Amino acid sequence: MKKTNVRWTVFIMLAIICTINYIDRAVISVCMPQIQKELQFSPEIVGAILSAFFWGYALMQIPCGWLCDRFKPGKILLIGGLGWGVFQILTGIISSSRMFMFIRTLLGVAEAPIYPAGAKLQSIWLPATERSRGSALVDVGSSLGNALGAPLVALFVLWFNGWREALIIIGVLTAVIVLLCGRKLMTTPDTNKNINQAEREYIKGALEEEWKANQLDSETKKITVGLKQYFSNKSFWGMCFGFTCGNCIAYGLMTWGPMYLATVHHLDIKGLGGALFIIYGVSVLGGLLGGSITDKLKSKFGKAKYNKIMHVNLLIIGIATAAAMLLLSQATSIYMAISCITVALFFQKWSGCLYWTVPAALAQRENIGTVGGCMNCVGNIGGAIIPLVIGAIVGSTGSYFFAILLFACFGLGIGLCSLFINFNKKIGE
Repeated sequence: MKKTNVRWTVFIMLAIICTINYIDRAVISVCMPQIQKELQFSPEIVGAILSAFFWGYALMQIPCGWLCDRFKPGKILLIGGLGWGVFQILTGIISSSRMFMFIRTLLGVAEAPIYPAGAKLQSIWLPATERSRGSALVDVGSSLGNALGAPLVALFVLWFNGWREALIIIGVLTAVIVLLCGRKLMTTPDTNKNINQAEREYIKGALEEEWKANQLDSETKKITVGLKQYFSNKSFWGMCFGFTCGNCIAYGLMTWGPMYLATVHHLDIKGLGGALFIIYGVSVLGGLLGGSITDKLKSKFGKAKYNKIMHVNLLIIGIATAAAMLLLSQATSIYMAISCITVALFFQKWSGCLYWTVPAALAQRENIGTVGGCMNCVGNIGGAIIPLVIGAIVGSTGSYFFAILLFACFGLGIGLCSLFINFNKKIGE
């Protein structure tokens, strides 16, 4: 019997929800030039508003990972997704900087389950040889969200003559789409009605083979690893800090990139929509291409070469990202600036899809959601700090030059931190 492909349907639904997730978190950056002009916010206040989302998002990563390990990750994601819509609507009706920071923090709290739930669903639905593609498919949602969100919010601003109306409408659309897609995520290979026996046995056999070395299903031989053991392991911290470097680039460009293009290269709301569509549309290919290439290399060379494959991939990615940022610091035209940002985010998305396979590679099965939450927590603390740092740099120097050089350093960090990770050995074995 030919096996069905229900597992990929599940991850397509997850990618759609991730796309909506990133539309919700990114639209404020596209609207910020108008918001700043209307409400007279300083660069430092803008940085604080853009940062607020990531504090709520980061602080809830470990709790959300714990919840995804103990309850259905799809249900946790559905509840959080409805919260995204509510807080997006509220953002469109407030005016004070303090309320902006407060509502953006709550939006971060509501969006926190997306990646811990994705990491947990990988361990339920996908064999190890398919997880880079599964991770890439989900992470592509982040690029699609930015690519589609920018022109979408630009159109809504023009159609309804204001940023407030655009945010409210996007909030309503969020709630509707999450309700439609979220139900597909609340099943397992054993309970899903659309999966056939061939695919069910394929998934079950691959997962059993993956875990047979330490027989995690046997209570007498089950390995129990606490957070203390993860926190004392250099692979764990290499994963966290390498992911953080990528996050600082992604979130720094997501939050301040539109402001940079608007102020330095004088793009209006239409121009921003088109530029961001190109930038993030191309970065989608980085995630998809990177995931496919890495999975093919793993299948061809096997576990013995897994360490080398991951290290070489991430080192190349880090060098390419840093080079693009160094060129951006010297950009004199809008075309050069867009090209440099596009290249940087292409490789950053490649690194993101690889790092999201690491929790399943390093963690024991019952801890994958928690470890993924830890990685995302550390990464998003970086994401919370970087808008503040850029705001302070721009406010004090009146230039983006030193901020761009900082991004180049983060690019190198993506590759160098990966050298501390032993991808072949689970923590606790």
